[in-house]
Amino acid sequence: MEHNRIIEFANAKVNLSLDVLGVLENGYHEVEMILQEIDLADDIILEPLESGIELHCDVDYLPLDASNLAWRAADLVLKETGLDKGVRITIVKRIPVAAGLAGGSADAAAVIRGLNRLYDLNLDLETQQRIGLSLGADVPFCITGGCAVARGIGEKLEPLAGFGSHWVVLAKPNIGVSTPAVYQRYDQTVIEERPDTPALIQAIRTDQMRYVAEHMVNVLEPVTTQMHPIVGKIRNQLIQYGSDGAMMSGSGPTVFGFFRQYDRAMKACKNLKKTYAQVYLARTTNRAL
Repeated sequence: MEHNRIIEFANAKVNLSLDVLGVLENGYHEVEMILQEIDLADDIILEPLESGIELHCDVDYLPLDASNLAWRAADLVLKETGLDKGVRITIVKRIPVAAGLAGGSADAAAVIRGLNRLYDLNLDLETQQRIGLSLGADVPFCITGGCAVARGIGEKLEPLAGFGSHWVVLAKPNIGVSTPAVYQRYDQTVIEERPDTPALIQAIRTDQMRYVAEHMVNVLEPVTTQMHPIVGKIRNQLIQYGSDGAMMSGSGPTVFGFFRQYDRAMKACKNLKKTYAQVYLARTTNRAL
């Protein structure tokens, strides 16, 4: 059965921790990190075509060809299934790009999920995640969302439950950060603090938001902050505005903070918007396991 139109939400993620355990034989860094979905999301609209892939977007700074992960995701699904059909993809963009929030990976994951529904392909979760992994290490997590520990290069997922509906304020400075450059400098940096991942996992399972907020550690943060001091400035501002804890997500440059009260979170947003153009209020999501 073919549907006329499918809408999927492509949710952003933040890191509640990020640790680098070493370098693998293939040159990739082995990581252990806790990923948390938030409700800041792009809309992905899928419509059937007789053939080919069309990609449209409401902003003019995204590529609309095979260099876009959403396009590549559709191409892979169509080739994997041998389906003699095409798809029109429309992206309504809300997640900032190159921000450490997995926006491109989330879009790709939504296309994989959405095509599965659009054409009733019956792809199981393992197959969807395998297709996603060929596009990027964050895509398998973005397919399932929720909260999870990610190991390996980020593809080995241990789902966690019980951490949802907490207020998060995010601010992205107007700079770009090169993830390869951050990891290259990380290899030359002495890291003084690493996350206590087991303790954070336990706190997430018992929904202790304040403990998580106060004990989040991202070993890439001091590296990116050294390259771009504004990252540290935003973190200090979030603490000053009353967040229980703040940290950079991924390799940056977006910084986020947890707030227990909506009013305080809104006030922090208003204050940050006086300086930064890309400021967002979101909540963590909690998908049932």
